[in-house]
Amino acid sequence: MLNIYLLRHGQTAWNADGNRYCGRTDLPLTETGLTQAHAAAAQLKNITFDAVYSSPLERAYRTAQIACGGQAVKKDERLIEADFGRWEGKPKEIFIPENEQIWQNWCEDPEQTKAGETGESAGEVIKRVNDFYLSLQAQHTGGNILVVAHNGVNRLYLAYKLGMPVKNYRKLVIDNSSVTLFQLDAAGELSLVHLNSKL
Repeated sequence: MLNIYLLRHGQTAWNADGNRYCGRTDLPLTETGLTQAHAAAAQLKNITFDAVYSSPLERAYRTAQIACGGQAVKKDERLIEADFGRWEGKPKEIFIPENEQIWQNWCEDPEQTKAGETGESAGEVIKRVNDFYLSLQAQHTGGNILVVAHNGVNRLYLAYKLGMPVKNYRKLVIDNSSVTLFQLDAAGELSLVHLNSKL
């Protein structure tokens, strides 16, 4: 059984500024974000990790470095946040009126709809993230793994693995630097142990 400790990165300026969509824009953590990452480290201090993986974006990589207490962190491109296309850098209040139909299409069928018209579909995101976890299982037959990624990719993957309609992924709440724990068995079945935990 593989124990995956999944974190969302700490706060960025865009998280703080009306939750502007931040996909591939490489923003650093705010002071609050750094504090959140240290809080996650305290929460995880008694767990020994066999490996630590992170999105290559700075906000996730820095969170991973802090949260794991100084272990080596391996960057993996498959964990990068979704490409939000024309929604990048904007809150919903701004981009929905620009093209309401694209937003409706995304809400109804994100697996086939490209985010922001020019970004990734949820199906494309799920494919690459699922590929990451399949390769993880091939390398690690058990133990504890820390993975630090992003709100969009984390929720889309979990919705898919839990058998939810993918369009309901936003019903999963994952705060900055919160810890989600799930287990993957040998057959790849996921069991959700903790969601959005800040014990």
